[in-house]
Amino acid sequence: MSALVGGLALAIVLGGTASVLTEYGIQREDRIAAALQSSELFTILVSGSLLGAGAMALGFGAYRRMPTRVSREEAIAGAVLGLQASISGLALLWFIQGDMERFARNFLSFEQIVPQYEAFLNGARNTLILAGTGELFGVLLGLVLSVFTISKRAVVRAPVRVYINLFRGTPLLLQLSLIYFGLALGLGVNMSAYTAAILAFSLNTGAYSAEVFRAGIQSIERGQMEAARGLGLGYMQSMRYVIVPQAVRRVIPPLMNEFVILIKDTSLIAFLGLTYAQRDLFSVGSQGYSQFFNATFYVASGLGYLVVTLPLIRLVTWVETRLRSGLVGAVA
Repeated sequence: MSALVGGLALAIVLGGTASVLTEYGIQREDRIAAALQSSELFTILVSGSLLGAGAMALGFGAYRRMPTRVSREEAIAGAVLGLQASISGLALLWFIQGDMERFARNFLSFEQIVPQYEAFLNGARNTLILAGTGELFGVLLGLVLSVFTISKRAVVRAPVRVYINLFRGTPLLLQLSLIYFGLALGLGVNMSAYTAAILAFSLNTGAYSAEVFRAGIQSIERGQMEAARGLGLGYMQSMRYVIVPQAVRRVIPPLMNEFVILIKDTSLIAFLGLTYAQRDLFSVGSQGYSQFFNATFYVASGLGYLVVTLPLIRLVTWVETRLRSGLVGAVA
């Protein structure tokens, strides 16, 4: 019972808010402000918050009286849903007490974004190109470096450890600056901001990927290597045909997480000075704000990153589930 009440309370708060905004319209900032200041929304939020409080009381109060574990879990779930509804409703009630017209004008003026949609699409494309290229070269570099990090010879491990610690221990922004500005000023090596960004992302990702691969390789049972050597395979053959394929399977999720992180890190290239065609999502939003002095451009950039990253995050979760269930075979 409490789970039903809690779920209903949360649906009233979130669904009701979305319904009011849809009814008033979100195409214009004045309609959004009117929706946020409407008596309908106020009533919905108060009702949802009170119903959520009731679900909490019902769930926590009935918990000890529930005869089975399943019923106790349902009571806790209802109480938690009620808590979420109450917190969300009260937070929105506090928020709408502010100047909604000013908020909508400065953050939700989407009519200014519509003429710039092609620029945002191009920014999303550049963001994916930068992240995808940096991840590809970084993973290949990291795979090679990981083999050296597990070497028994210190003279082989030492240079690789220095590289990995250097790039993992310094900010990516500093690495971008040194590669783009430092090489040009110190060595006369001139490259475009786009090329410098891809190089920095690749080197940085390579350091992190090397550690991911190292952990994956070392997680393989020692008996796998011993069995491969017992069949007459050399060390490198054993790594290539037995150990690395199994390790790759285990490191796919963390590498995909690194890719999601790198997508967001591409925003750091904004300070390098990109051409119009090279702008990433954040650069498009930043220049739009500078031109129109409206933070809606930053909101649009944020939504663009979410459109790109949320499906990838969901994909990571799906892959992890498949790998845990053993439905995905090792790469041959």
